[in-house]
Amino acid sequence: MASKQRAGYKCRIAGVLLLLLASVAALVAVAVIQDTWAFKEYGLEYGIVIDSGSSRSNVYLYEWPGEKENETGIVTETLNCKVAGDGISEMRVDPDKDAESWKGFQHCIDKVTEAVPAEKHKTTPLFLGATAGMRLLHEEDKQRSNEIMASLSEYLSSLPFDFHNVSIITGQEEGLYGWITVNYLMGNFLEKNLWNTHVHPEGGETVGSMDLGGASTQIAFAVQDELKGPDYMHVKLYGYPYNVYTHSFLCYGKNEAEKRVLDKIVQESPDPAYILNPCYPEGFNITMKASSIYNTECTKAPANHDPDRDLFMVGAPDSDKCGSVVKSIFDFQTCASAQCSFNGVEQPPVSGGFMAYAGFFYTARALLLNGMSDMDQFNSSVGKFCRTHWSALKKEKIWISDKYLKTYCFGAHYVFTLLADGYKFDRETWKGIRFEKEVKDTSVGWSLGYMLSMSNMIPSGVKHITPMTNSVFAGLIFLFSALTIVLLVAAFIFLIRTCY
Repeated sequence: MASKQRAGYKCRIAGVLLLLLASVAALVAVAVIQDTWAFKEYGLEYGIVIDSGSSRSNVYLYEWPGEKENETGIVTETLNCKVAGDGISEMRVDPDKDAESWKGFQHCIDKVTEAVPAEKHKTTPLFLGATAGMRLLHEEDKQRSNEIMASLSEYLSSLPFDFHNVSIITGQEEGLYGWITVNYLMGNFLEKNLWNTHVHPEGGETVGSMDLGGASTQIAFAVQDELKGPDYMHVKLYGYPYNVYTHSFLCYGKNEAEKRVLDKIVQESPDPAYILNPCYPEGFNITMKASSIYNTECTKAPANHDPDRDLFMVGAPDSDKCGSVVKSIFDFQTCASAQCSFNGVEQPPVSGGFMAYAGFFYTARALLLNGMSDMDQFNSSVGKFCRTHWSALKKEKIWISDKYLKTYCFGAHYVFTLLADGYKFDRETWKGIRFEKEVKDTSVGWSLGYMLSMSNMIPSGVKHITPMTNSVFAGLIFLFSALTIVLLVAAFIFLIRTCY
């Protein structure tokens, strides 16, 4: 009988101890849940970047959650507004054109102001970056350049946003930011896993980027860490370091390069009143002022230059001759390094994938080769385009205005020469080039990469959200604490009765 009684006591004690352990576990669980399950509700942050290129300006609005993945915000483009009028480098010349440009700016700013919540206006950073057009103007006319930037600064600082600065970004920065944009949009920095969380993709491979603007062209691609020099930049994105080769060639944008080619054609023409242009299509002719060629730092005017002189050019298509004239504006011989692109600029060998955008894309599209192609296909398409009569081109390429259509024989030769002879793409590496305008409905350019970089400097706005209210949390703590005390007392009583 006594042994049964002791066994009963032991069972009760075991039960009490189990309840005690459960209460302690519950108490700890409540505390841990309140601490570790607390999450942060991040509001959307916004940023505005104005890309002022040589031919026009674009206003981009970006947004990202306040929470950042490994120190850099997940940025998406929500608005792209093209500013009407010329590029800002044309300001302070014609008051009527200036008025049109300012009206265009205000139209885009109105759209951005409406898109950003009013309570976010004061915390939304605003940047303006000017590129090669202003880099050239700054060399040519520093006073006018400074006046333009000052007037833009005054205008932008009057807006309800957090205005940071207007600046003329370097060619190297332009190339780097373009590289960041391309790889961000392709998911090479972050990708979503099954749990909808952004993670660094396996392998972490990146692609190179090539930008062809009106006044400059840029190339950028990741290289081995040990390579160093003025054209190598070390950057850290999403917690990972990259060593990026990036170089910009001022005066080698499509528009400026064309002026240099036109200068060569004019200088070599035996009859200045009737100039045969091997890069213009048959059936096309144009009269232009000499000033339209020599109004830039990139093209040196001849000694007998008369800016008001009329130049009459006639299309006399000769694809081989056009290609030769295009090659003549490059220096492929000078090189003091193991390998150079052109003009004595060191460049490591290209490898892997590349995205070619802006002027590269538009040229490839004119040849019906946007996307991917092979080197021989591109080259043969150049010759075919140059041999096509002007009237046929106008019927076949109805989406291209005459202003640009006349330039694409030159442009196609220029792109092929730049890629094959300049950057040293061969038949194998050419296969890795993609000619694109957009990725995932977002325009490819330097401004998104710039915003990604700038988001490292922008603090995250955060509101802490707990899984339960403070009163509920306190009540549960009190309940389980009281239960634990009661069970401890009960266990003590049972223990005394058992022992005595």
